[in-house]
Amino acid sequence: MTSFNHRPLIRRAAFAVVLLGALAACQKNDASAGQLAGKVNDAAQQAGQSLDQAASYVGQQVDAARQNIDSAASAPTTINIDPSALASGAQANLQSAASETSAEFNKAASLTGAGLQNAGRKLQQWSDTTAASSASAASNDTTDSSDAQKQMNK
Repeated sequence: MTSFNHRPLIRRAAFAVVLLGALAACQKNDASAGQLAGKVNDAAQQAGQSLDQAASYVGQQVDAARQNIDSAASAPTTINIDPSALASGAQANLQSAASETSAEFNKAASLTGAGLQNAGRKLQQWSDTTAASSASAASNDTTDSSDAQKQMNK
């Protein structure tokens, strides 16, 4: 528990009492010693009452803080875990993850299919071009060989 240090408060109150006594003495140059003592005594009583009020207020605040701490410490702190709620939450998270995984898998399959289709078209075009080139070369060879046969027959 925090300890309150009242010394600065007492010093201030004592300084105020002395200051009030000095002011009272300065105001009445012709005042007797008995009157000065009475004024200082009155000022000391007022300062004492102010100190008592301040101490009472601080004491009330300390008591209120202690009660708050005691009530907080005595309050039961229970944690309730509902297994069905945990299972339901876990199942929902699992279904969400499965759905997202399925969507990404379908997207990847679609992209792969489009890539394979494009590669198939290019392969078909290459095959057609190669076949046309081969047919053209074979045709030229046949023409050349028949020309050679004609030349030999002459």
